[in-house]
Amino acid sequence: MGRTTKVLTFSLPPETAKEIEKLAKDQGKTKSNLLRDAIEVYEKYLAEKEWRELFEFGEETAKRFEIKSEEELFALLNKKG
Repeated sequence: MGRTTKVLTFSLPPETAKEIEKLAKDQGKTKSNLLRDAIEVYEKYLAEKEWRELFEFGEETAKRFEIKSEEELFALLNKKG
């Protein structure tokens, strides 16, 4: 049976490498687990950022079209030709 993981190699400044080692030790995790956790947090951040930008776009659009409520929005969306 083959590996279920893939080894990656990358370079970091020595201070960053030390910080990662310290964080992993303080959290009782391997450096690999710490990195996996960091990637998960970053993915959640990106998803939240995308929703926030979409929400802001919706607010700006509502202002531009002078839509003041969800009812007005739905009426506009359901308006027939």
